[in-house]
Amino acid sequence: MPTFTPAALWPILLLSASNIFMTFAWYGHLKYKTSALWIAIVASWGIAFFEYCLAVPANRIGSEVYSAAQLKTMQEVITLIVFSGFSVFFLKESLTINHAIGFALIAAGAAFVFRG
Repeated sequence: MPTFTPAALWPILLLSASNIFMTFAWYGHLKYKTSALWIAIVASWGIAFFEYCLAVPANRIGSEVYSAAQLKTMQEVITLIVFSGFSVFFLKESLTINHAIGFALIAAGAAFVFRG
């Protein structure tokens, strides 16, 4: 596991912020199902632009410290954390014990990617 230098921390922060944008781009429109599909697509595409503005530098900076597999794994775990909060607080959906167990199994798998 890399030491927590700026090159190791910036990807975590940038990927966290990018995932907030991407979660809204992919799932935010579900709260507004009465709007036209084309509006949802255009709005999602516009939001996704800002996600890319954060994700690309996160991966570029992170590649100094992490492997591509570690960056992808980190992004997936961050996505689950962001999505969980988004689902509960924005979409007002409940997470069940099955969701928690599934997410925990994914996190356990991610731990193997970062092991030696």
